[in-house]
Amino acid sequence: MKEFDLIRRHFTQAPGDPDVILGVGDDAALLRVPPGHELVVSVDTLIRGVHFPAQTPPSAVGHKALAVNLSDLAAMGAMPRWITLALTLPDQDPDWLGAFARGLLDLARQHGVELVGGDTTRGPLSITVQIMGVAPVGAALRRRGARPGDRIMVTGTPGDAALALQRMLAGQALDPDDPLRRRLDRPTPRVAAGLALRGLASACIDISDGLCQDLGHVLTASGVGATLRTSDLPLSAAFLAHMPAEGIDWSLPLAGGDDYELLFTVPPERVPRVHERLAGTGCPVTEIGEIEAESGLRVLDPAGDRLSLDRGGYDHFQIAESS
Repeated sequence: MKEFDLIRRHFTQAPGDPDVILGVGDDAALLRVPPGHELVVSVDTLIRGVHFPAQTPPSAVGHKALAVNLSDLAAMGAMPRWITLALTLPDQDPDWLGAFARGLLDLARQHGVELVGGDTTRGPLSITVQIMGVAPVGAALRRRGARPGDRIMVTGTPGDAALALQRMLAGQALDPDDPLRRRLDRPTPRVAAGLALRGLASACIDISDGLCQDLGHVLTASGVGATLRTSDLPLSAAFLAHMPAEGIDWSLPLAGGDDYELLFTVPPERVPRVHERLAGTGCPVTEIGEIEAESGLRVLDPAGDRLSLDRGGYDHFQIAESS
């Protein structure tokens, strides 16, 4: 199949967004940003063996390639609108490509996102998705803005994806429908939660690289410190079922990464409104600590003692590749 036939077969869709003046098929897309809004743009690359294990089903690869970008826009409180896709393929495998496209485009339809362009080339498998969204002028959430006294909150249950990857790297087989494996392969982008947090959260970030590391970005940007309580961390039943009797491996929820949950800060008087709004989205949320004036991050174990971690999160140039 020729390159342009490949694009037409798997990625060309009937236009449905009136703000897409020109989409797939020309040298560039033409998009209209609604009046009174700002354009919010992010891009992520996924490499086989680095961002997902080689045995990951292609539909899950397509899902995750978009989900990680949707998570970035969720952290900004932006409404996702359009994506472009740069796809590098080692060969033409129609079955793999068809399943990949279904995984990506099914999630795109769920969020009203339209594919408007991209590129295909031959080489080691690599997937780059650029996402564009909109937010009312001045309404986007940012990493800076946390203030002493703000509560630290997190959506979902951190640690599930990291535990799944740890078990797979140890040679344990995990069924694709295993709840931990699904959290790794098919993360749930918290777009509705991000939109609900506009006007409430003082700062926000997604915790794709590890809760402590990403919280550290908020603290640095805001010029503050924090205390985090492991006793308040929301851990799933599937996660706890695999923890040894001698105790929880706190490095997984605190530094494992791949969660794509939202971590945000909020003034204490707004906490009830946060619970009310996020209940309407079906997204669980938990308070796990406080912002403080003293710089640095203090993590307390369940007994209230300081907890020390070997690392704070994921680093492309320090962490060994997955396989």
